[in-house]
Amino acid sequence: MIVNILGSAHAKLVASRRSRVLGNMMRELLPPNARVLDVGCGDGAIAKSWMTNRPDISVEGIDVLVRPATKIPVYPFDGQCIPFEENSFDVVAFVDVLHHAENAPELLREARRVSKTCVLIKDHYAENWFNRATLAFMDWVGNAPHGVARPHNFLSRKEWKEVFKTAALFEAMVETNIPLYPFPFDLLFGRKLHFIALLRKSS
Repeated sequence: MIVNILGSAHAKLVASRRSRVLGNMMRELLPPNARVLDVGCGDGAIAKSWMTNRPDISVEGIDVLVRPATKIPVYPFDGQCIPFEENSFDVVAFVDVLHHAENAPELLREARRVSKTCVLIKDHYAENWFNRATLAFMDWVGNAPHGVARPHNFLSRKEWKEVFKTAALFEAMVETNIPLYPFPFDLLFGRKLHFIALLRKSS
């Protein structure tokens, strides 16, 4: 009961703003005429906003749980092996997905294989127990109503850098000023917990 109530409130008060903010910020990082794969895309709302404002790009999605109604074409996958050939897409994107993965480095290696140019991710930094507790609560509210697995694999910035290095990717750009929540909620749920990173292939 309480999960459904909080989930409904999240959808009304947070989800639309989140889609708008992330849509605007991530869209600007996509190269011209890009073919994009959105991994763990959910209903595809954010990806749809990229195409709405950037008619030069196209986006397809894959997810372990394909929802009955989606805003972009979505195909099932097993959560680890991306079912496309090498260099099939210009960009592979993850929006709040990698902390759900059983093996984030392996999934990023798959993204590197499938991507021609770069990998674009939005995820979280967890530097202490309070960060992790906050993120776990946010994860529960946003994902429990959809039956999404929540292993809470939240990493520090140093740990993320190691994951990227393991996947032969490097940070070309990182942004932590992401206005997902209005004041005063940003004081608790913002706090530089969120980041967007544009990753390039290491040679």
